[in-house]
Amino acid sequence: MAFDFNGTLSDDEPVLARVYMELIPGLTEAEYFARLAGHTDERIFAGDEELIAARVARYIELVADGSTVDDESRAAIRHAAKRVPVALVSAALREEIEAVLGAAGIRDCFSAVVAQDDITRGKPDPEPYLRAAELLGIEPHELVAFEDTDVGVASAKAAGAYVVGLTRTLGAERLQAADELAERVDLETVARLCS
Repeated sequence: MAFDFNGTLSDDEPVLARVYMELIPGLTEAEYFARLAGHTDERIFAGDEELIAARVARYIELVADGSTVDDESRAAIRHAAKRVPVALVSAALREEIEAVLGAAGIRDCFSAVVAQDDITRGKPDPEPYLRAAELLGIEPHELVAFEDTDVGVASAKAAGAYVVGLTRTLGAERLQAADELAERVDLETVARLCS
């Protein structure tokens, strides 16, 4: 089982929108969700390392208490980790992922973390999910992936995974390529899919 990080496991897309709006003059929240959600910093900032570092530092400052991972998501992840190998697959950098997972008390639930630092081609390319399957020791078609953006759904589907599209970030219409839709990571859905 594999979970995207931003907007999926961590309900932080509004936080990310705020940070990007602070760093990109004139960017609106609507534009963030329409054009940038789910994409890598490399793409958004055209490789500008100073802007990327500023974005990561500000993000960590706002979410490092772990509060963006709610109790239901924590319970679902713990349930899955007792039954199947679990990966986190993200366009975020490892530094920010580790800060939130540690503060949320769920780092030990993940057998593998595939961050932007670990790949050469980010979502929508299938590389992140292919790498996750490799690290978990399973075939890509055995993965169940939870994603909240069309870019993430495309990545997981291209790798051959079964995809649950979470509608809370972009709505159902943009996630129609997913195999099924859900509002958020919840214990009932996770339990059904890891049985």
